[in-house]
Amino acid sequence: MRINVREVLGDEADYLLGHECKAVERDQLTLPGPDYIDRVLLDSDRPVAVLRNIQHLFDHGGLGGSGYLSILPVDQGIEHSAAASFAKNPAYFDPMRLAELAVAAECSGFATTLGVLGMIARRYAHKIPLILKLNHNELLTYPNRGDQVPFASVRQAFDLGAVGVGATIYFGSEQSDRQLQEVSTMFAEAHRLGLFTILWCYLRNPAFKTPEADYHLAADLSGQANHIGVTIEADIIKQKMPENNGGYTALKFGRTDPLVYEQLTTDHPVDLTRWQVVNCYAGRIGLINSGGESSGAGDFVQAVRTAVINKRAGGMGLIVGRKAFQRPLEEGVEIIRAIQDVYLDASVTVA
Repeated sequence: MRINVREVLGDEADYLLGHECKAVERDQLTLPGPDYIDRVLLDSDRPVAVLRNIQHLFDHGGLGGSGYLSILPVDQGIEHSAAASFAKNPAYFDPMRLAELAVAAECSGFATTLGVLGMIARRYAHKIPLILKLNHNELLTYPNRGDQVPFASVRQAFDLGAVGVGATIYFGSEQSDRQLQEVSTMFAEAHRLGLFTILWCYLRNPAFKTPEADYHLAADLSGQANHIGVTIEADIIKQKMPENNGGYTALKFGRTDPLVYEQLTTDHPVDLTRWQVVNCYAGRIGLINSGGESSGAGDFVQAVRTAVINKRAGGMGLIVGRKAFQRPLEEGVEIIRAIQDVYLDASVTVA
């Protein structure tokens, strides 16, 4: 049975469901839909095998055939440490349990590390689309450098039966130029081998976090990261949900235009996320937002809220990990399926 989105949102229901984007209107965007591959990617330079594999992703799971995606990512054991990720539910130190969660929740795909795929691919590659995360930031180096380094190769992804690869670039970091070159090369190889590409377009620089705000979550800065990401031919952009704006003006660097703040965005979360979509070639490349860390009892409502904002902004779905696997299987499945319900609910429209 599907959730009642309005009831879940409570006091925010009218604010989120009734908002209309008047700055960048929906008819200026390329929107998700069941015909996305034929309507959009067919005209691109993506090889035939890439189109086939990304269509496989769109056809799978609870959102199959809708044009929207619900992906389970589990690379946090490296990115946030295994203890920080799995201590709340030690069963998920076992890679098989993680794959079982992705299948039980009817996810579109399962994105994870080389080690996890090496353990589960033979049993699960024919049951759910697998995506290999190629690079990581590990937290044992002291002091931590906040760098993304390759842990796996595209060829390994291909040999394990993955249909896509993912990678992170820390835009704004001292190492971002090298990461950009590495990931661009890996993505080109992935396309040659028929694998689609997902880019974690994250910002990382201590200067971006001030006493006033955390501009790692600014719509203007994250939007530009998205625009660079689609330039190296990411097929899907993964980005954190924006929480503020004005990073360029507050930090006094880079270049922007006053119209971004005066006419093209507002402080409404749907408008801020719309700006992220606009920077993904106006939606021709899909935006999936991340679910963020688990905060406990409020995760269900927060996950639904994030899905509503992404969908209404013109996004293509969510990629939610910790909110699902830091709790018992049944509760994790419930959260993921609630997210899927938002995308299947025709009353939740693009603003």
